[in-house]
Amino acid sequence: MTETTTEPNGSSAKQPAQADIAVTGLATMGRNLARNLARHGHSVAVHNRTKARTDALVATYGDEGTFIVCDSIEDLVRSLKRPRKVIIMVQAGAGTDEVIEQLADALEPGDIVVDGGNAHFIDTRRRESALRERGLHFVGTGISGGEEGALLGPSIMPGGTAEAYQTLGPILESIAAQVDDTPCCTHVGADGAGHFVKMVHNGIEYADMQLIGEAYDLLRTVLGKSTEELAEIFRTWNSGDLESFLIEITAEVLAAKDPRGEGAFVDVVLDQTEQKGTGRWTVQIALDLGTPVSGIAEAVFARSVSGHAEQRQAANGVLEGPSTKITIDKPEEFVEDVRRALYASKVVAYAQGFDMIRDGAEAYDWDIDLGAMATIWRGGCIIRARFLDRIREAYEKTPDLPSLLVDPYFARTVNEGQESWRRVVATAAAAGVPVPGFGAALSYYDALRRDRLPAALLQGLRDLFGAHTYRRTDAEGSFHLDWSGDKSEQEA
Repeated sequence: MTETTTEPNGSSAKQPAQADIAVTGLATMGRNLARNLARHGHSVAVHNRTKARTDALVATYGDEGTFIVCDSIEDLVRSLKRPRKVIIMVQAGAGTDEVIEQLADALEPGDIVVDGGNAHFIDTRRRESALRERGLHFVGTGISGGEEGALLGPSIMPGGTAEAYQTLGPILESIAAQVDDTPCCTHVGADGAGHFVKMVHNGIEYADMQLIGEAYDLLRTVLGKSTEELAEIFRTWNSGDLESFLIEITAEVLAAKDPRGEGAFVDVVLDQTEQKGTGRWTVQIALDLGTPVSGIAEAVFARSVSGHAEQRQAANGVLEGPSTKITIDKPEEFVEDVRRALYASKVVAYAQGFDMIRDGAEAYDWDIDLGAMATIWRGGCIIRARFLDRIREAYEKTPDLPSLLVDPYFARTVNEGQESWRRVVATAAAAGVPVPGFGAALSYYDALRRDRLPAALLQGLRDLFGAHTYRRTDAEGSFHLDWSGDKSEQEA
């Protein structure tokens, strides 16, 4: 078979097609990923259900590398060197299943199918099992970094078999972001591990963004800071421990002007946050695993509250706020308190996310290196941040760390910031500013450090109304009290 091949000089010729890898689905992410592959010297077979996108890619970017244009899935498969490697970049759901089925019918045992979309890891496990029975490798792969990352170097989280990664890994590592000469890509674990870790990554992203939003709201509402002043505060914060991609772009958004007027851009944006579902998935699966991810959950719920416009409109002017306006005698000290509270709360969000990865690995029999996850999130991805190096060091030093919060560095950080944290949450309550993220993170911190929790009372209540039994602090086994009788204790 011959295909039209676009060479780096832009010329086209009929020649035997021998692509290193293929991309099907050429919307923005797929197109940029294909360009990234071509820029790194890989010959790339490209295909899209609507051929106009394929033609547009080659016409506009054909001089960036070698693209092999394919009109059908069958042509795509025939264009590839063996073992064939195909990356699917289509919308998650039924469309992905349809493309997988077409590929499976055309591929041969040993070939590799890569799903680079935001698929639910449960679907990935199902697909991996089905394709394994047909002799094919299925690699669910999380790709973070958005449109720019896909082109310039994303963080890549592939699952699937170690055998598949031996073939696929060098290609993915070549196009991933690089930090300290280390690619932000590694084999995460079997079947759906890659998409699971990407899901948790996105959950942490939700929490991180919510906390930044709360810091912005506090400084603007309590101190009356202008957007220009806030942009400068976030720029300053980005030069210290809070340095991260999200803090950096927060300053950029706050500094932006309304393209239609003279005011601030942020003031004309509708305050209803949308979501695509990965945050909700994280919370739903965390409930199944029994992992407390309260920071992520509150971030998801905060987005939901923002979207309930009719409820908010009905409550506005009906539900009362604080009767007394608070004043801050030392504004700069409050700014520092908010900075410390933000950092401590971010640490909690990441700690909960890594706890969930650990619990998911145990539940689904994945061997996931938590330090390696911190390593590949240092570049390319949305939650890249300076303190990911600290997280990597913590898990490298103590792989079975029970919580990131008990690592010496992070314990010292949250301990030093907890007084500021408390002042911020108290001030927010007094000012009527909602801080579900800060509040949930502080409550989690306090729950972990307490030697006794009210769960003892809850167990007593459960035993009284449902005979659910309880355990004692001074004896082994489970017990039940004869609540309707003489209150004697029975061993369950």
